[in-house]
Amino acid sequence: MTIPTAERTADPRASRPTRRRIADGLLAAVAPIAACSVALGGLTTWVGSGSAGSPPRIAVTDGRVFLPYGDVRDTAAFFRITNSGGADDRLLKVTSSAVRGDATLSRHRMTGGRMAYAETVDSARVPADGTLAMSPYGLDVTLRAQPGWQTGTYVPFTLHFEYGGRIEVQAVVVRPGQGE
Repeated sequence: MTIPTAERTADPRASRPTRRRIADGLLAAVAPIAACSVALGGLTTWVGSGSAGSPPRIAVTDGRVFLPYGDVRDTAAFFRITNSGGADDRLLKVTSSAVRGDATLSRHRMTGGRMAYAETVDSARVPADGTLAMSPYGLDVTLRAQPGWQTGTYVPFTLHFEYGGRIEVQAVVVRPGQGE
């Protein structure tokens, strides 16, 4: 005959702590504490070095637009973009209320036959604690110049960044070769 479950009596030794059970319990508690301590130490070092919590800080200077010559209306604009923050940012696009049509980010490349060509790019990286210096030999903003622009004219631009938001700047119209 079987004894119903409610009537069974428990062995008093089954619930008594043994050295093995205490050691296993301590080990189970120490492992997560050790992992948290290592993680906390790493985060403390990261914060102490100034790398954590430092978003991109973008400054845009040296804006210039080349004055086209002859019947050509296409030209390029250039900026110096400095990121004094601790994280990278991306220049996503450049717009201008003074320009008809789109302004596009372009990168100039050389072919094996020493011919130059421009390729449109979607964005440009602005490194943490670094500078993106646009030039006629690398990255620029390709746009259509407006009639009436002359040397010394200021053209408004808005640079759109992934994290830094929008930054409005002025670029001065210069002749190619000036201020490069």
